[in-house]
Amino acid sequence: MITRRQWLQASSVFATALALGPRSAFAQPAKTVKVGVGLKSINASVINLLVGEALGYNAEEGFKVQGLALGGNANVQVATDKGDVDVGIGVPSYALPILARGEWGQSQWFYQYTYPYKWDVAVKPGSAVKAYADLKGKNIGVSDFGGTEYPVTRNVLKSLGIDPDKDVKWTAVGAGVPAGVALQRGAIDALAYYDTGFGIIDGAGIPLELVKRPDNLPMIGGQFLMGLRPRIQAERATFVGFGRSTAKASQFILENPTAGAKAFLKLYPETAPRGSTEEQAVKSVLEAISRRIKLYEPPYQGAKMGSIRVDEFVTEAKMNDWDIKDFSKIYTNDLIGEINNFDAEKIRAQARAYTG
Repeated sequence: MITRRQWLQASSVFATALALGPRSAFAQPAKTVKVGVGLKSINASVINLLVGEALGYNAEEGFKVQGLALGGNANVQVATDKGDVDVGIGVPSYALPILARGEWGQSQWFYQYTYPYKWDVAVKPGSAVKAYADLKGKNIGVSDFGGTEYPVTRNVLKSLGIDPDKDVKWTAVGAGVPAGVALQRGAIDALAYYDTGFGIIDGAGIPLELVKRPDNLPMIGGQFLMGLRPRIQAERATFVGFGRSTAKASQFILENPTAGAKAFLKLYPETAPRGSTEEQAVKSVLEAISRRIKLYEPPYQGAKMGSIRVDEFVTEAKMNDWDIKDFSKIYTNDLIGEINNFDAEKIRAQARAYTG
C-alpha cells in the first residue's frame, strides 16, 4: 500500500518531469548570437542579417540571433571591441580614421553585407537643384551627424571640388519620415540619405526627386559584419554560420522580396505602420528595401557574395587624406569560401515556394 508520504514524493517527481519536458529538453540550448546595428530601432534595412531566424538558417547553424539597435556606428564599434556583442556592423567612414591613427583594436570585418553605392541626394519636385554641383551654397539635411550619409556625401562633394565645410550648410533633421517632412516644408534645400531611408519616405507618400549622381562615383561606403579577431579564430564555426545565414537570407530576398518581407514581419511585427493591414505592412517593407536588395551581391565580376575588396578602403582613405599603408588588420576574406558553401538554388526554390 502506498503511503501519503510516498504518494506526495511521486507526485513531486512527476510534476518536475512535466515541467522539464521530454528528455530532448536536457540538450544544451542554442547559443544566442548578439548582433549590434547602428540604428535607433530595428528596421528593414538590416533584414538580411536577421530574417534567417524566421527561415531556419540560424537553427541549421546551431544558434539563434538577437538583434540590438545601439543607436549609432560608434556605439556598435565600442560594443564589438568590448565583446558586448558577438557581431557588429562596421563602416569605413568611422573605422578608417581609427586605423590611420594606429589605434585599431582587435575587431575584424569578415563579410560585406551591403556593397557601394547606396546614398543619394533628394530635393523637392521642381527644385532648381539638378546636379551635385548645384548644391553649392545650399542647406543639406542628414538624419544625424553620426549617420553614414554625412561623411560619404561630404566625400563625394569634395571629389567634385566643393568644400563640404565652407560651400554648404549641414542640418540634422532626424531619420525616416521627419527627414522627408523637413525637405517637404523647406527647412532644408536637399536631403542626403541612404536607400532604405528614402524607401521609408516614399512609403509615407512624400514626393521627392533624386539628384542625378555624378559620373565615376567612388565605390566607397560598404557595410561589413565584424567580430573580435581572437573570437573569430576560436569560434570560427559561429562566424561562418552567421555569414552563411546572411548569404542565404540575401539570396532568398533577392529571389522573392515579398516572402522576405513576410518573414521579417513575423520576427518584428512592431516595425509595421500602426493600424496597417498585412498587405500594407508587407508593402511598407518592400518600399524600404527595394533599393537596398540590389546591393547584396558584389558589383565585381566573379566575386563571391560577402567578399571584401581592399580597393574600396584605399579609395576612401585617399579621398580623406588618411595615411594608411596597411589595411590587413581591419578585414579578412578567409571565411568567405565556407560561408558560400551552400546550395543557392535550393534557397531560391524555398523563396519561390514560401507562403508565410
